[in-house]
Amino acid sequence: MTSYLSHIKLLGKRLLLVTALYQICRILFFLFNFTSFSKASFYEFLGGIRFDLSTIAYTNLIIIIAHTIPGNFKDNILYQKIVKRVYFGLNAIFIATNFIDMEYYKFTGKRSSYGMITAQGMENEITGLVFSFMTEFWYILLILVLLLFLFWKLIPTSLPLSRNSEYSLKHIIITSLSFIAIITVTVIIGRGGTQRKPLKRVDAIQYGSAQTSALVLNTPFSILKTLSKKEDLSIPNYFNPTTLAKYFNPIKTYTSKQPFTKKNVVIIILESFGNENIGSNLSDKSYTPFLDSLITQSLFFRNGFANGRLSIDAVPSILSSIPSLMNNNFIQSTYAFNKIKGLPKILKEQGYHTSFFHGAFNGSQNFDQYAKISGFDAYYGKNEYPYPGGEDGRWGIFDEEFLQFFGEKLANFKAPFFTTLFTISSHNPYIIPEKYKNRFPKGTTKIHESIGYTDYALSKFFDRVKHESWYKNTLFVLSADHTSAGGKGFYNTSLGKLSIPILFFDPSNNELKGTNDKNFQQIDILPTILEYLNYEGKILSFGNSLSENDRMIACYQNNAYHFVKKEYYLIFDGNKTLGFYNWKKDSMQTVNISETERERRIEFEKQAKAYIQCFNSRVVNNQLTLD
Repeated sequence: MTSYLSHIKLLGKRLLLVTALYQICRILFFLFNFTSFSKASFYEFLGGIRFDLSTIAYTNLIIIIAHTIPGNFKDNILYQKIVKRVYFGLNAIFIATNFIDMEYYKFTGKRSSYGMITAQGMENEITGLVFSFMTEFWYILLILVLLLFLFWKLIPTSLPLSRNSEYSLKHIIITSLSFIAIITVTVIIGRGGTQRKPLKRVDAIQYGSAQTSALVLNTPFSILKTLSKKEDLSIPNYFNPTTLAKYFNPIKTYTSKQPFTKKNVVIIILESFGNENIGSNLSDKSYTPFLDSLITQSLFFRNGFANGRLSIDAVPSILSSIPSLMNNNFIQSTYAFNKIKGLPKILKEQGYHTSFFHGAFNGSQNFDQYAKISGFDAYYGKNEYPYPGGEDGRWGIFDEEFLQFFGEKLANFKAPFFTTLFTISSHNPYIIPEKYKNRFPKGTTKIHESIGYTDYALSKFFDRVKHESWYKNTLFVLSADHTSAGGKGFYNTSLGKLSIPILFFDPSNNELKGTNDKNFQQIDILPTILEYLNYEGKILSFGNSLSENDRMIACYQNNAYHFVKKEYYLIFDGNKTLGFYNWKKDSMQTVNISETERERRIEFEKQAKAYIQCFNSRVVNNQLTLD
């Protein structure tokens, strides 16, 4: 038994070392993202150990078996060398994934999933982006190398082992039972305990709040829990069909006394133009002077919200009124080929020519694929840009050049037309043309200079098109895709990280102006456009038109549902409320009013459940159209 016990002790030391390294990773994650976790407590770090142990148990299962399987062959020097190297290699890979989120978390607001690290839909860009990230964040790579070097040096090695063979029946029974017990304990630790269901990402909120759950988690755990690329939705059975329709019905019927107005419709989606970057929300110098001026001529929604945290979430939200309510992105999910009927198909039925523009490499984020599925007539990406130069060397064509190309194409489209353009330059690594270096304010975060550049490119676009014959017969809708990193105060809360500018601009309508205080989200854009054009008919939309008041903001982030209705904000995990706030009075969401506003919270929960049940059911059953 002496030899067998020495292997168990060696295993214990090695697992303890890995556990310590995971704590170092969490401390580094905390320091690199301190502004997001400034209110975190020791409890988040303590709770994180549970998730670390779960991850270590799963990822080291083969190592645990190698150390504890009965038999004296474990004393062989070659065997020990192989086990040591496999132990180091496996753990080095998973420890390294933690470093992805040291900076990436600032942009996504959540721990990376399997789909995010495999960069689905970004195959063309990934080589350049990896190089760019390694260059820009070289210090993170350096820290990782130093940590792994320290790891190798500190690996406990086996002591001289007894060569006495132990083949007695007693020895065989004890070692076999010990092996079974150790594997059993490993499985229990891996599932997070003996509770009914294994540990899930959403369980992190038990040790803090929605804002600090990412600190409790570790990236390897998040990756392991999302290894299935499908990430299929389940359909909850909260209500019967009659009761469900009472609380939420996505089928909208529009009537109008006026004939359909065949105005051109131009949607411009601005990369990372969160409200934290807009001049009207800043006390210092504006980074968006042109957008600020356009806001004064438009209907601007002060309380605009994104329905997701990523660019890939914004496209189905804005164009098809489909919010991001699952772990995977809709465009990359099992349901990407569901039948949908968004603005491209609806307006095409009204005689519109439809097109989608995105200056990045074709295939970027599967936008070209989604353009086909959603019914656009034409897609224009980097491949379709006809002029030499203009490339940023990472994503595609600089915004100024591509917006000018956009304006050129619009002049040749037959009216009425519906088109969408997605800007790219204000995306990490925030490259702007050399000729504009030091022209725009550097600001307080890396993104601000590129925000200023894209704002300038946008102004040049409007300068170009405002004299075109089609201009005054056009409705322009501008919306950010999501917020950016570096927001402060409210913009650093889980709700504030969804706060974006949304505005409607019609140069022929002086009444479509002013600041509207209604809560308004990306999925409200589709029905509002149709209502503005005097559309008649039925549509399926998870959002509401401007004239409808019973709207509810919906998003899924940090492994929980987030809903906003008027001044109330609900964080719900599908079974229970995790937080309930009056965000108008308590913008920092510091006072949970779940019990003091119990009746209101229970009613809100019913509406949230109905929304979730309806969404999941229609997505799973491919019922996102009325056809």
